[in-house]
Amino acid sequence: MRCLVTGASGFLGSHLVRKLVEDGHSVTVLLRPGSDAWRLDGVLSQVRCIEGSLKDAGKIAGGLREEPVEVAFHLAWSGVTGEERNSAEQITRNVPGSLALWRVLRDTGCETLISVGSQAEYGPHCGILHERLPTNPVTAYGVAKAALCALLQRLCVLGGMRFVWLRLLSAYGPADDERHMVPSLIRALLRRERPALTAGEQIWDYLYVADAASALCAAMESRTSGVFNLGSGRAIALREFILAVRDCIDSSLPLGFGETPYRPDQVMHLEADISALRAATGWAPKIAIEEGVRRTVEWYRDRSNEGA
Repeated sequence: MRCLVTGASGFLGSHLVRKLVEDGHSVTVLLRPGSDAWRLDGVLSQVRCIEGSLKDAGKIAGGLREEPVEVAFHLAWSGVTGEERNSAEQITRNVPGSLALWRVLRDTGCETLISVGSQAEYGPHCGILHERLPTNPVTAYGVAKAALCALLQRLCVLGGMRFVWLRLLSAYGPADDERHMVPSLIRALLRRERPALTAGEQIWDYLYVADAASALCAAMESRTSGVFNLGSGRAIALREFILAVRDCIDSSLPLGFGETPYRPDQVMHLEADISALRAATGWAPKIAIEEGVRRTVEWYRDRSNEGA
């Protein structure tokens, strides 16, 4: 297949690009000028690059007219960290840019649009998430994702494009954003530091990033359409996850459980029902927590040894 990936230099996007290349697909990536594409080291020479952002509809259109794509994976998003989740730019930048991308894809003959949403679209919810739940987002990030999902779903119907929207819970693995919990925890433990933590009673759904990339590919190959949850389908206590990380590094290292209070809006149980996605695509996660943690710790240990 001829594929476009936006957000290709990001955490999930880079793993998706590698998976597509490995599977023999022709890949075009959208990269912002001056962006640091270190996550694509070793594979960038095997893909075609369009230099631009979602604001550069003309550049994207020019690139796709030269070499049209059949499938677009839209992962680009501004403001994914906690402090940016309530910025107005979640809506004013991401939604118009994504709609401009849709117009380019429609006009250049793209057949399928696959995009990544978020559990934030559901808003505060304690328990298992299924697609029948109403969306009730309470952050600008969640509002923007939910609004874009509804808009793209209708536009793709009107434009004759297949549309898949995957609401991702929590992905982890190599090359994650350093500000996120898992990489910051691993970095601290590799430095022999004692991390301050909550009590770790949260029940959470963690999906290894390679499995998330495989789910995107399965959505492409299955010819399905619609909105689906994307997670491991198996939630574990955060304390258990943290202990697995610690024990993979050094079981004697101390952990500061209970030293950080829960946030006032802390959700204590979040788990994906992935039965709809499994039925529609045949996809299922393959990497168990223990194996995923081992691979992730090894990647960060190697980077630490290299002085990265």
